[in-house]
Amino acid sequence: MKYFCKIFILLTLIPVASNSQDDILSKINEIATLDQKVMMPMRDGTRLATDIYIPKTGKKVPIIFSRTPYNFNSWGDGKQRNRTHQRAYEALKRGYAYVVQNERGRYYSEGNWDILGVPLTDGFDAFSWMSKQSWSNGKIGTLGCSSTAEWQMAVAALDHPSHAAMVPQGYGAGVGRVDDFHEQGNWYRGGVEQLLFATWLYGVEQDEFKPRIPKGATQEDLIRISRFYDLAPENPPVDWSDKLNHLPLSDLLKNVGGKKEIFDKMISRKPNDKKWFEGGLYHDNMDFGVPSFWFVSWYDVATSPNIALFNHVRNNAKDDYVKDNQYLVIAPTLHCGFTRATENTVVGERNMGDATLNYDEQIYDWFDLMLKDKQNNFKENTPRIQYYTMGSNKWQSSDQWPPKNIEMVDFYLSSNGNANTLNGDGKLTTLKRKINDKPDSFIYNPLDPVTSYGGGVCCIGNAVKGGAFDQREIESRDDVLVYTSDPLKNGFEVTGFIESTIYISSDVKDTDITIKLIDVYPDGTAYNIDETIQRVRYREGFDKEVFMEKGNVYRVDLSKMSTSNYFKKGHSIRIEISSSNFPRFARNLNTGGENYNESESVIANNVIHHSKKYPSSITLPIVKQ
Repeated sequence: MKYFCKIFILLTLIPVASNSQDDILSKINEIATLDQKVMMPMRDGTRLATDIYIPKTGKKVPIIFSRTPYNFNSWGDGKQRNRTHQRAYEALKRGYAYVVQNERGRYYSEGNWDILGVPLTDGFDAFSWMSKQSWSNGKIGTLGCSSTAEWQMAVAALDHPSHAAMVPQGYGAGVGRVDDFHEQGNWYRGGVEQLLFATWLYGVEQDEFKPRIPKGATQEDLIRISRFYDLAPENPPVDWSDKLNHLPLSDLLKNVGGKKEIFDKMISRKPNDKKWFEGGLYHDNMDFGVPSFWFVSWYDVATSPNIALFNHVRNNAKDDYVKDNQYLVIAPTLHCGFTRATENTVVGERNMGDATLNYDEQIYDWFDLMLKDKQNNFKENTPRIQYYTMGSNKWQSSDQWPPKNIEMVDFYLSSNGNANTLNGDGKLTTLKRKINDKPDSFIYNPLDPVTSYGGGVCCIGNAVKGGAFDQREIESRDDVLVYTSDPLKNGFEVTGFIESTIYISSDVKDTDITIKLIDVYPDGTAYNIDETIQRVRYREGFDKEVFMEKGNVYRVDLSKMSTSNYFKKGHSIRIEISSSNFPRFARNLNTGGENYNESESVIANNVIHHSKKYPSSITLPIVKQ
């Protein structure tokens, strides 16, 4: 206890700058006290800044714990701080203590921050400290979305006895390797860098010359100092739609004057670098010890690996109790957009209908069951998997993923050699005998890449808008191959993982293959459903690089896409194929070199083959009628 003094601060003492914040603080003050800037000690002596909201019940209570790299300083009127108060109030009014903590090296927490290098023991040590407090009943639930969720999986592998339940939401950047997915925390997709981390790190990484609080400062001093110094950096605005074009890739942050040390060391790592397995990511060779209620979005950066992790835990956790206590929600929203679903939910340009769900009620019923042992019929009332089907715009449920009643149906690429643009002759057919075997070719120039438009994105500034958008402008490019089915005589639902196999030849050593699944409306509107990419050099696995030779044809199996979408009668199914989707994904410069440190590129003449010998196809999980 020598590391801090017990100072309970009545929330009415906190100056506020808005009526809304004043209201929520008044409500909190009625039912709780706040122990602010508690410096929680870790095993190496580093102290992490923590705010503890304790309900005025006089009883031992369970804890909702959120650990974050973001600012939650209670002074002032910032959006993050307002959200923290709201989350605290939601927990407090239900009889929980709420604890929020900054990761080491962030704001008032001591130590050095590293996106993947923060010790897993920090979470374990925090659980141990909290469970021993006089007001704690010894049970802790973790809650958060994105950066407040991503640390939870690897810590769950440590199986702390007090970590009784978790609710990770939009958690893809905490998933390293799971099954066929080797995204290494969303850094990669199919061996191609996702550029969201350049923009995100620019906005959040704090400079080594930032003001630092003297080590060992008392809690009283920290509270006083925090009223005057927020320690929140505000970097100059950047037009990322322009700046992401910079080459070499390794100099992206240097070019905009950003702090670049973390980016520098990560950009040079290949997908199977041993460093990915030494930090805070969860990998599928680790056990998993915590009952979990997972939340995923259809338009997020890591939908497929997120669902794959849910399946992995259900199938592979050593503890049967843990296996049996895994639940999943998949919403038709953007990253962390669950509670923004309304009776008229629009994602990008596509109206998804009434996508509301009683999220908070379900989450706290889950916590009540797991942290309070309250018999509340959560299991009887909550489907194992709740997923929203776009197109028919309705919530559905299943006991497994994919649902049992699906049939995998192959749709083959076909054309007379002119599938370029939506005005070409590219077709999708389920009849292999009807494949026209004239290959399609296009020129891929890395300096004129296909522009990212919509999709599952996060944290990439003004460079890409996320969601579903009409793709016809993109499909007018000559370097985009377009394959469309005949209008459907009967509608059908596609729900599950989507597989795709493409046969390619090229005159360069290495290139990328992109694919996009589209729902085409009768009026021609073409909404993107999901997309993926594969670097051809990694077609035989991410632990080796195998380059192409001119004249040879290569099979490439792309990482699985996911959706639940109802293609209505009169609609068509379409896929786009190209070699770039930029700036969501880094460009392949086609040289066969390291790519990340290169400025010169080579133009590729890429050929997509479709024939009985080379049956390029996409395989859809269609729900049986």
